[in-house]
Amino acid sequence: MRLRLLILCLGLSASAPTLRGQVVAEEGSLMPIPGPYETLSKAIALSEFKQVLEVSGPFTVFAPSDTAFLKLEGSGSAHLMDPENRGQLKSLVGYHIVAGELTASRILRALSRGSGTALFTTVQGEPLLASLEGSDIVLTDCSGAQARIVHADRTVENLVLHEIDAVVSPESRPR
Repeated sequence: MRLRLLILCLGLSASAPTLRGQVVAEEGSLMPIPGPYETLSKAIALSEFKQVLEVSGPFTVFAPSDTAFLKLEGSGSAHLMDPENRGQLKSLVGYHIVAGELTASRILRALSRGSGTALFTTVQGEPLLASLEGSDIVLTDCSGAQARIVHADRTVENLVLHEIDAVVSPESRPR
């Protein structure tokens, strides 16, 4: 599994389906995101994705809860919120966003078509692999770290939110 994921992350194989959504203009205000997403809302605002998410869309956000951000290694989210780390923060936030409206049922259909895996391209530009473990949808980043969707299909304005139990990281961000 790790070898296949590494190959997918390097762009040498794409046997799992890739989903990309259409982006259309739509007005609205979604910040802060309601629920246990104070850290994510702050990260979105600081990384300059707020305006994009409010006026474009639809988007799907794999939304780490505040508890998930507490699990980050080292100084965690506080380090990322520092002004000198905005590039890392923007990359991390973009890795949790996929263009289009990916409801849980659409993700499950993609998993079915992909023989149990589906590859999503994030707005950050790197792949995020989805798979099923029992009845759970599990996301795997390029380093092999995993996050489970714990609450699916929350909607806010033009967003579909899937709460995840861990922060996933793009390849370029050290763990």
